[in-house]
Amino acid sequence: MSKYVKKLITEDLRQRLAGVHDALLVSVVGLDANADNRLRAELSSKDIHLLVVKKSLAARAADGTPLAPMFDGVAGSAAVCWGGQDIVALAKEVVRLAKRDEYKAFEARGGVLDGERLTAAQVEQVSKWPTREEQLSILLGQVLAPGARLASQLVSAGGALASQIEQKGEEGEA
Repeated sequence: MSKYVKKLITEDLRQRLAGVHDALLVSVVGLDANADNRLRAELSSKDIHLLVVKKSLAARAADGTPLAPMFDGVAGSAAVCWGGQDIVALAKEVVRLAKRDEYKAFEARGGVLDGERLTAAQVEQVSKWPTREEQLSILLGQVLAPGARLASQLVSAGGALASQIEQKGEEGEA
């Protein structure tokens, strides 16, 4: 491949990965064409992109970006996976698909999170974290809990008082 073609490919990769801060490195070697097509369709339905790249060109394209550490010390063929709601949702989907029998050859090989390189084991750990939506719901529950507890305590005391007044009123009528 000529230097001109390599430069064009590098620029195209740089444009595709512009604005991407977190991504995973996966292996798709060994998938047949049908399984690869189904895998890409499943990933695409979740707004996740999969791009098989030549490591040296991808490393050149990612140089100076938060994705640069992802390609350090990588051997063999690789594919870059990015997108989804956040890195946790991406890791959950990749780990879920890797466990399916039809995608045995598909596996996470590492990645990058906030500029830090992830190993395959760390990707597995990240997949167990709560997603952004889950974190927001937990936070909202924690914010609303004291107010709800106070309201229930006020209502319960008022309800008990109203019940006692009603009982005394019924006793006076009898």
